[in-house]
Amino acid sequence: MNTLFGNFFKKANTGFWPVLIALAFLLIGTFSVYQSPRSLAAFLILMSTPLILYFMKMNMKVKVFIGLMLIVIILPVLGIRNIFYLEVIFQMAVFAALALGLNIVIGMAGLLDLGYVAFYAVGAYSWAIFGSKQLSLLYSVPGAAPADAPFALDPRWFWLFLFLGVGLAAITGILLGLPVLRLKGDYLAIVTLGFGEVIRVLALNLDKPINLTNGPQGITPIQRPPLPPESILQFFRDILEPFVGHVPTDAEFYNVFFYFLALIIIAIAILVATRLEDSRIGRAWTAIREDETAAIAMGIPLVKMKLAAFAAGASFAGAMGALYAANRTFVSPETFSFLQSIGVLTMVILGGLGSIPGVIFGAAAVVLLNIQILQNFSLYLSELRQSDAVIPIINFAWKDLSNQLDPAKYQKLVFGLILILMMIFRPSGLIPAERRKRELVEEKE
Repeated sequence: MNTLFGNFFKKANTGFWPVLIALAFLLIGTFSVYQSPRSLAAFLILMSTPLILYFMKMNMKVKVFIGLMLIVIILPVLGIRNIFYLEVIFQMAVFAALALGLNIVIGMAGLLDLGYVAFYAVGAYSWAIFGSKQLSLLYSVPGAAPADAPFALDPRWFWLFLFLGVGLAAITGILLGLPVLRLKGDYLAIVTLGFGEVIRVLALNLDKPINLTNGPQGITPIQRPPLPPESILQFFRDILEPFVGHVPTDAEFYNVFFYFLALIIIAIAILVATRLEDSRIGRAWTAIREDETAAIAMGIPLVKMKLAAFAAGASFAGAMGALYAANRTFVSPETFSFLQSIGVLTMVILGGLGSIPGVIFGAAAVVLLNIQILQNFSLYLSELRQSDAVIPIINFAWKDLSNQLDPAKYQKLVFGLILILMMIFRPSGLIPAERRKRELVEEKE
């Protein structure tokens, strides 16, 4: 008996309890959401599971197993029961890919890019123009199809345009990099900011004399890629019906389809960013970030490496842009404003410059704060205003509370405060890169 208990506690000391804690968080969040899909606390508990797994000291195979159980089984089932959950996770994946790309440009190569959303727009409009009836609106071009004969590519062309979006965004990144090779710091930031605004204004005004982008009205409807054959869908319908309580529809399968497609792109982006970070190219980017003069003296081709950084970072945004257009079936210039670039930059700084896991968690935190937490608080305050409840102690009626105090209206203020606090108390980010952590320690010393 003593030997049995001794082996048990020995396992507990080597990672048994962390596994139980992670599973407990996973099951508590799953059970709560399953019983009450509107429960914000349960959803946040569920979303905190990857962060808990990351920091726990346990066998990597166990971490992978729990993560796969969460990603492949639990979240799709919950997403079918409540579409909003998969919507939040999809946006987290989109912005995580954007943050990974910007992290290459800023965190690895040290090139401050404030117009990064331009590459996102290039990928989105590449599929939006050819994957919709927008081609039939080029009525001012001689020989083009008239407006009464709509034309659009087959939806299966989306898979080709997913790769074309990567290539077009990379080429756009190179075109941006060529005129700014001699710039750095504030000057580089100003030029890239202007480049992002140029792309947005082009999308806003290229509706005459050739109607390429449909101007401020945007492009809709954009076709989605086809789902798998009906025989495969029916197989999954039979499996999921007991768990979700009804037969999943095609619209619900589309949500799961885009969820898995976004995760695949994220996995590829993480793999590429990790391999680049540990390669000769990644070390060259680090040398350029630290001291360009010393990097040139060591034989690093400055022009080639800077262009490679712009192209690599832009390619991530191009892929997610095409996916975003297919998912939303609508794009407009307002989606690609300067504030979107600032939002992605916020995610990179919050997570940690140069840290791949850091920028992913930074993107997840900003999206949850923006879409889930602040919006839910605003809805809760709206419900209180419609009741006769009063605030205790001060005896103030909730219905007299001004709408101007809704948290959702102060998103940018909240993000600004977060950045200020991060720069003061944790400048290395939530999950800092090892090199960045050492640099800050040396500065303090």
